[in-house]
Parts: sequence; C-alpha cells; structure tokens
Amino acid sequence: MPMNLPLRIIVQKPPAGLDYGLQKGSGSHYQTVQIQRADGGDVEFCLEVELKNDSQAKGEPRFGGPFIQGPPLGRFIYIDIGQSTGQLGAFGGRIKIPFSDISWETIGRLTADPLALLETTIPGTGKNGAPACATVKPFDGWRIKPR
Repeated sequence: MPMNLPLRIIVQKPPAGLDYGLQKGSGSHYQTVQIQRADGGDVEFCLEVELKNDSQAKGEPRFGGPFIQGPPLGRFIYIDIGQSTGQLGAFGGRIKIPFSDISWETIGRLTADPLALLETTIPGTGKNGAPACATVKPFDGWRIKPR
C-alpha cells in the first residue's frame, strides 16, 4: 500500500482578485479544487501525495495520486490561476511545482515525525508584476515543517 505524504504549498502574495486552486487530474479530465481568491496576502494549499511502493527498488522516490502530473521521474503539481480555475474574464495560467529535490533522506525524516509535513513557498508575482506562471524559478525546494 502506498504511503501518503502531507504537503503544504504557500503562494506568496499573488496579485489580488485572481482565483488560485490545485489541479486534480490531468488532460481534459481535471478539476480545480481548494479554489481561493487572492486578496494581497499569501494563498495556502494542503494536500497529500502518494509515495509509490516500488520507489526504493527503482532508486528515486516516485510519487502518484490525483494531484500529480508528469512522467515518473519528472513529477510536479499544478496550481491553476484565474481562467484556468474557471474564473471568467480573468488572466489564465498555471504554476508548475517540481518534486525533483525530494530525497529518500528527506522522506525518512518526514515519516519519522507524525506532526511534520513537506512545505514549499513560491512567488505569486513575476518580476513584471503579473501572476507568476510556468515552472517555478528559482525553486527553493521542499522543507520539513510542523503541521
């Protein structure tokens, strides 16, 4: 049975008035969940992803579940923005949050503490003042934090 890993994603100060949400599913068969309207402060999402059973046998951690996108060794999560959440007449886009830096050591420390989760903080606004979109760069990675 796969192990579930708790995550928290914090989008720092995205532009006010836009909806943000987690993409659940992929292709044309997805829905946006946990939709929140940005008000100038941070937007936060909590979810769980699966650590696949065969991960250790294949070397790198492998993740799955309804929020996971991409190929087995290039997994990521999408945060939908504005029109991509269903918000009519709004800017539309997505933020791509990678899993590339989650190591077995990090997973071991996380699972040893039942009150911990993995957290990442990403910018909500690009250098031009528009909503941050595409792959997060620079990406500061995932850290173990208390729930």
